[in-house]
Amino acid sequence: MPEASPRGTYLVIAETLRNEIEEGEGIDTLPSEADLTRSHSVSRNTIRRALKALEADGVVESAPGIGWRVARGGDRRSLAERMTNVITEDSLSVGDTYPSEAKLCERFGASRTAVRRVLAQMEGNGLLATVHGKGRSVRALPPPTVRP
Repeated sequence: MPEASPRGTYLVIAETLRNEIEEGEGIDTLPSEADLTRSHSVSRNTIRRALKALEADGVVESAPGIGWRVARGGDRRSLAERMTNVITEDSLSVGDTYPSEAKLCERFGASRTAVRRVLAQMEGNGLLATVHGKGRSVRALPPPTVRP
């Protein structure tokens, strides 16, 4: 049996993943936790600790509905915030048609489940209205956001 790493197995795996990300051009998303567990022959908890260490260093970020992806220093807003901002970014007015689930999935690179969850939240907040067979429309404009 190999001797345990004095640095901690998760740190060794984190460093290996960091090197793979730096050397690999065009890597956007990481393999699933299950795939990483198999490829490194460790427990899921060890993989999660390695990913959390990389997240703390700003190397990767968790993307709901997607998995873990390489942090590129781009848009760090939540999916809910980005979808709410579609109303102002696309200059939508009350009564205008809101983009479809499929277009939102493509635009934000998110799963349909994640998009649906945010749409339900937006409807609950009174921003959108749904008419079955017709789609969603803007019901109210979001309050202006103040960024520090």
